[in-house]
Amino acid sequence: MKKLIVSILGAAIVFTSGAATTQAASSTPINAAVSLVAGTPYKYGGTTTSGFDCSGFTRYIFQKFGVQLSRTASSQAKQGTTVSKSNLRVGDLVFFNTTGRGISHVGFYVGNGKFANSSSSKGVSVASLSNSYWANRYVTAKRVTSDWTYSQMIEN
Repeated sequence: MKKLIVSILGAAIVFTSGAATTQAASSTPINAAVSLVAGTPYKYGGTTTSGFDCSGFTRYIFQKFGVQLSRTASSQAKQGTTVSKSNLRVGDLVFFNTTGRGISHVGFYVGNGKFANSSSSKGVSVASLSNSYWANRYVTAKRVTSDWTYSQMIEN
């Protein structure tokens, strides 16, 4: 059921986005990688398709594109270059404070104001950065991909 919901969400993004943003939200390699594991349950410390925590999920997906990420959300936040929310591009890591004690959650931008993550409530799924829960907990974003890696993530 979760995979169906994510597929429908992906289709909605494709059909409601403008021409300039369709490429980022359509069947790109990074979105295809997310689709393959959509619905995978959350598992604390999980790094495999039997269960992911947030940083295990980002690490798993980015490894497919040759990008090595640290193991935890807080350590991933120390990698790359800070990027403003208004300049996010597909593949940028987005970080949140969900515990009140600093960065505790990570996902990555997939275009059109959405990010992919593994949350304790929904497992691997796509959420909106403007959702009040995430918007109130957003901390920063980091670019950990080169231009070449970015092109590999978005080009069919």
